[in-house]
Amino acid sequence: MRTPSKAAPKVVPVTAHRYCSIRMPKPPAAELVLTGRRARLVRETAYKWMNGSTLRYAFYAKPARRAGPEAQRDVVRRAFAIWKAQGIGLDFVEVAKPVEADIRIAFDQDPREGSWSAVGTDSLNWDRAAPTMNFGWDLTTDIDTALHEIGHALGFPHEHQNPFAGIVWDEEAVYLSLAKAPNKWSRKKTFDNIIAKIEPDTVQGSRWDPDSIMHYPFEAGLIKKPAKYRQGLTPAGGLSARDIEWVRTFYPSVAAGAVRALAAFQSTPLTLQPGAQADFDFTAPETRDYTVATFGVADTHIALSRDSAVGRQVFAEDDDSGDDRNASVRVALKKGETVRVGVRMRFIEAVGEAAVMVW
Repeated sequence: MRTPSKAAPKVVPVTAHRYCSIRMPKPPAAELVLTGRRARLVRETAYKWMNGSTLRYAFYAKPARRAGPEAQRDVVRRAFAIWKAQGIGLDFVEVAKPVEADIRIAFDQDPREGSWSAVGTDSLNWDRAAPTMNFGWDLTTDIDTALHEIGHALGFPHEHQNPFAGIVWDEEAVYLSLAKAPNKWSRKKTFDNIIAKIEPDTVQGSRWDPDSIMHYPFEAGLIKKPAKYRQGLTPAGGLSARDIEWVRTFYPSVAAGAVRALAAFQSTPLTLQPGAQADFDFTAPETRDYTVATFGVADTHIALSRDSAVGRQVFAEDDDSGDDRNASVRVALKKGETVRVGVRMRFIEAVGEAAVMVW
């Protein structure tokens, strides 16, 4: 009798791709339990910047481990320019001192660092002495990594973790592959960045975009379903049509004449769809403290900004999303001083049932 042969060991692909590890924001210590449509609309716009803002970014010159050569910096500059070229309402300005920047960029090549970024406005909660973005490998032939990390900095999550994707993983193959070089990830890190599905409430729309710049490429043997990707999935590269659609949705170009005037003690209706933003200019008629607030059953984010040497900068804001109150900001203004009042509608039951006023 012939002895049965043992089954051949499963061949696990060794990934040739290096992946970024997202730095997800910590949930607030106390948060109103949101449900249904309100939860979806509030969370969809969470960590998005106020449109019309100028985001300052800076590169580290020291310590040496965080500094990057000029060729690497130029790739990141080009990536910012590509996002801006989509006609969005954000501006990007490079400043010299990281401590003065909203996005602080390091090039720490320690393999344990890899490439990563803070998500959107969560970077404002980080220690101002710490990087909010890192590039852990050479970018001179890899501008897609720079585009990807800037996408996170604009508030966009990983597309391959979209719950609408329908991806069924060969989970053990994923864990084994990512444990190998060049990533050398733990099971938890792999689960958090690949296998875990992001909250449906945070997803932009209900479609999966396998060509998104926010999507990882994957080798054969990691995806079981959809069957067409069993032999691997490689995004097209660059910003996809859907990437461009969504960045323009959240950060539309601020058209000339779109900014209206606010007058003290006059209520102005907010005819905004959820996710949309209205911008107003208010000129102080006298020197004193002013309150800017919204009214109505709605979740809103108010941000006051003014021009500076490096573009428009937010100097006071309030977001009532998740709280049973109205957003309100109190500031001291000098006579004749003009400030921009931005109101982003997080949620409203019926359009037209909210207003903004200064007094």
